Amino acid sequence: MAAASFAGFPFSSEGLAKQLGFVGTAAAATSHTYVKAEIQKIYAQLSATDVTYLQNYKNEVAGLKQDKFESIFAPVLGKIQLKVELSPDEKATSLKLFQSVSSVVYDVYANNTDVLKNIRSDKDNVALFNKIATAAGVTELSFDDILDFFFASNGVEAELRALLNGKSTTDLINIYKNPASRKTLVKDAVYKVLEHRIGTGALTVSGAVYNLGITADDLVQTFDNVNTEIKSAGPAAKALALAYLSAYPLTTGGGSTGGGGTGGGVITNPTTTPGVYDVSGLVSVVGDKATLKLVDADVIKAFDALLAANPGKTGLTLTLNLGTVNAKTVEVPLSKAIIEAAKAKGIANIAVTFNGLTVTIPVSQFSDAVTLTVTNEADTTVTSLTSLKLASKVYTFDLTVGGVKTTTFKQPLAIKLPLVNAASLDKELLSVTKIVYKDLQFQGGVVDGEFIVEPRDTFSSYAVLENKVNFSDIASVQAWAGRQIQVVAAKGAIEGVGASKFAPKSNVTRAEFSKMLIRALNLENSTATESFNDVASTAWYAPYVAVAAEKGIVTGRSASQFDPNATITRAEMATMIARAVKSVNSGATAGDASSLTKFSDAAKIAASLKDGVAFAASHNLVIGNAGKFNPNNTATRAEAAVIIYRTINFK
Repeated sequence: MAAASFAGFPFSSEGLAKQLGFVGTAAAATSHTYVKAEIQKIYAQLSATDVTYLQNYKNEVAGLKQDKFESIFAPVLGKIQLKVELSPDEKATSLKLFQSVSSVVYDVYANNTDVLKNIRSDKDNVALFNKIATAAGVTELSFDDILDFFFASNGVEAELRALLNGKSTTDLINIYKNPASRKTLVKDAVYKVLEHRIGTGALTVSGAVYNLGITADDLVQTFDNVNTEIKSAGPAAKALALAYLSAYPLTTGGGSTGGGGTGGGVITNPTTTPGVYDVSGLVSVVGDKATLKLVDADVIKAFDALLAANPGKTGLTLTLNLGTVNAKTVEVPLSKAIIEAAKAKGIANIAVTFNGLTVTIPVSQFSDAVTLTVTNEADTTVTSLTSLKLASKVYTFDLTVGGVKTTTFKQPLAIKLPLVNAASLDKELLSVTKIVYKDLQFQGGVVDGEFIVEPRDTFSSYAVLENKVNFSDIASVQAWAGRQIQVVAAKGAIEGVGASKFAPKSNVTRAEFSKMLIRALNLENSTATESFNDVASTAWYAPYVAVAAEKGIVTGRSASQFDPNATITRAEMATMIARAVKSVNSGATAGDASSLTKFSDAAKIAASLKDGVAFAASHNLVIGNAGKFNPNNTATRAEAAVIIYRTINFK
């Protein structure tokens, strides 16, 4: 029931009948068909990714063990057991009930009406309710009474809506973002419902809960436990809550939040908040192609709403949410007026999201109309080339600027790809993969829950693969570097030397480490330039050295000489790592010089490299051996893989 309460479904016959304007017993008795219709209305707001979140939750709850269930619901079960001893079978019935309710709410493919009827008529449920009713001193207790507690016209849902109605858009956003505010809101609603235990409109469960000594704090703590202990609960509840608010809008005191709203102070879609503009109603589909048809003035209003909600902030992103789009190709034109307005107002990015996929476009680099086109390709585009496990759909990305196809960008565009069958994957080995003339190029990427994010300075066809790379010569370093080598190789940041060999003890050159670092941190930029006389523009390492030099990650031996083939020392490697981490983590704390005192040979570290080594040592990016750092030793490929791995996981 804790899960159901967050969903906000009007399951109760009485509550739904009143919500739909019906009164009397007859209306309540015949409202099951409307329940199903209203459930489908909510489900219609869900994206494909949202549906996956719901199914993940339903599946996780279905596999919930008895001891964990009892731990989650201890605040409620503990109070019940002070009044009546529940047998192991009755506790098992409680778990089954929770699983059944979760299936009703979070299984979009279930016949909800049938499941509800089964819950109501289950003899074990009825017996459990009767036993609790006797202990609580109420006449009877049924499943409908429990539903009424949450969903009747004076239940938790109604009280939540009453507390939220009339709040400004800013207040709603703050509540949505702040877990403590959400907890307080739920507690206030539950307190009010617990007062409905006597007189007109009395709720049986409110009386039973009061008599059993169960408090609002107990119920809210149970809600917290569900979200904390059931890992998939948070994303599922959030997706369903947003869908519910989209289907049943709140009246706010702050007016429309811009773009897509109907005015009059009604939020017509909860994602039409500053930062997210719901444009699903502006998508037209003809054949296999969907096209977004934006109104410039509405987008500019959405920019203004975003700025108003984030005074003084920079780097803002407006997301255009297309929702679920049933078409092979999706085309999103952004007019010159939209691009220029975004730049003039200081909006850094325009993101486009649909079907769980997101493309974020930095706008400052463009001065004309931009059109993004994404095509969903057949899986065989990739599966015909490799036996590696495909972990996403296959997409082709295209961008035109002023009507001219553009494949290279000064500022990378970030692609966020939804994963497929994520639970069965080794997420550390996932890599965004570029398909070029039937060749697979592993680009890396950062896994973010059920997604992987990768900035791309070029567009092509991409997919995600579980890239399991095995080397036959790493047994001697397996204990301390085996997994790290496998992960870094999977990301395409470090490669073997041929014939399934890695050569873990071979030295690393300055050019090789530049590539490893730039690839690992997703810093590639084909427009970067360098001016070293000994780095030919055609050299394989030229683009990596260029980015490293441009970002100040590496310096030359002199202004004109990089010395790409020279081996890199451990101190030089640590310094490059430190500079790279700082370039992508502006909030990274400074290094502590005292961290060098743990190395007995710290005096051997060159003065120009001490700050970098101190930073790397402070953040455990480098670790000595037997009390020494050996700063001037040449770094090996295994050592490089380990330090790159730590850098990838730096937080």
